[in-house]
Amino acid sequence: MKAWQYSGTKGGLEKNLHLNKSAAIPTLKQNQHLVQVSAIALNPIDYKPAEFQLLSRLAIPKPATPGLDFVGYIVTPAAGSSLKPGQRVFGCTGTSPLAGGGLAEYAVCKTDQIAILPEGVDPESAATLPVASLTGYQTIVPYVKSGDKIFINGGSGGTGVFGIQIAKAVGCSVTTSCSTANVDLCKSLGADFVIDYKKQSVLEALKASGHKFDHVVDYVGTDFELYWKCHEYTKPGAIYMNVAGHITLPYFWDSLLRKFWPSFLGGGKRKSQGFFTQAKPDQLLKITDWMKEGKVKTLVDERFSFDRVPDAFAKLKTGRAKGKILVEVSSEAFKPAP
Repeated sequence: MKAWQYSGTKGGLEKNLHLNKSAAIPTLKQNQHLVQVSAIALNPIDYKPAEFQLLSRLAIPKPATPGLDFVGYIVTPAAGSSLKPGQRVFGCTGTSPLAGGGLAEYAVCKTDQIAILPEGVDPESAATLPVASLTGYQTIVPYVKSGDKIFINGGSGGTGVFGIQIAKAVGCSVTTSCSTANVDLCKSLGADFVIDYKKQSVLEALKASGHKFDHVVDYVGTDFELYWKCHEYTKPGAIYMNVAGHITLPYFWDSLLRKFWPSFLGGGKRKSQGFFTQAKPDQLLKITDWMKEGKVKTLVDERFSFDRVPDAFAKLKTGRAKGKILVEVSSEAFKPAP
């Protein structure tokens, strides 16, 4: 099969990927399906761990193939599965989020990481859902109730666009931040108030808004003051969800301070909670229900052909995509693995 692979990431993942036209088709364990990949959507986790040299050397066997979010067909079902060859499915590929193997013609999936594509849901739209929409769901839905006020830092990115819509779907009032170019986009997704960080300080705008927020989700993670001052714009008991991890010394130091510096000695006065997305097919299907009801829509910034995967990663790493970046792996209908 054809598969994009890398053995090192010096200078950036996109500069080290090569297309292997005779890669081995994955072998299955009992709890794994073999799938034929039709399309895949990229996420920051597809390159950030790979480019962290120590983690990459210790935890990612080489050659490795990145990619998690996919839509495709069941080729060989797992032992005992009720799924049949040719059924269209979507979810996450691989057995490790560090290198999911989705940027290939065939990939493996754990049985608890995929769902059957519902009738009436566009396949490419489904490919954009797993990591980003589940992140939006899992960082918001368990923590809020209808009528709550939520602040989402970074509303126009691949996860933020889902976060806004999911928060609205469960009845929240949403304030979000974005650049000037994306203000109208965030409003079209349902945001009640939009802070243009190009024109004003996000922190000062939140403090001056008159709102005391019930919940905060940070999908950007670069302005540490948003956490350290969040007691000035949130209610007691509010949680600050820190979603966007950055593999830098300042970020790790700030994370340590949040965790170990007591509030009575000047530390943070609200709980800062990290996050790692979990594959939950039932939640994916709830999101597709919202899609069919018109409450959630997907946003594709740009589509790339399979031979342009390095270009797709270069675009992802700019951080300027409005919504998701999609790679069309194969336009072929179901075919058995050779």
